[in-house]
Amino acid sequence: MLTANDIYNNFVNDFSTKIYNLRNDKVFSDYIFLCVGSDKITGDAFGPLVGGKLESLFKNLYNNIKVIGTLENPVSGNNLNKEVEKIYTMYENPCVIAIDAALSVKNDIGKIIVTNSKMKFGKGTNKKMLEIGDISIKGVVARDHKIPKYNFSELQNTSLNIVIKLANITSEGIYNVIKYR
Repeated sequence: MLTANDIYNNFVNDFSTKIYNLRNDKVFSDYIFLCVGSDKITGDAFGPLVGGKLESLFKNLYNNIKVIGTLENPVSGNNLNKEVEKIYTMYENPCVIAIDAALSVKNDIGKIIVTNSKMKFGKGTNKKMLEIGDISIKGVVARDHKIPKYNFSELQNTSLNIVIKLANITSEGIYNVIKYR
């Protein structure tokens, strides 16, 4: 079983590697953290929790870092397309870091997965939503049953403790990677 310290160290290593490799390939005008989810479903609150913490950590520090999606102003299936459109209208060459909760196999619960690929939103509940992101950060909060109605139930009954723990690790890790770049 991984400790919180192991999860943090793995995440920081993965995220710093991905963002530095991406920055070597391309020059970005802004870094946009798109934190997707809803506080109405416990397991889906990962993105907005990360967004709120990042907004607080980055407040007044960097002009080229923006956080979209918090508990106060969530981005979910209802407004995701509109927010993405605004990103590409407002920012000339943004690096979009998509953050969302994820479902996976039992052994992955509690892990944070970072990839240099687009995030496919709504996949676990079989919703057809867009794909976006230069980097994707997924907090694995529960088990994927491969059946949308079971996955929706799983997200509703996810441990708030796991979601908050992963959100804290993710936001602190992001902040430290950006701060010491």
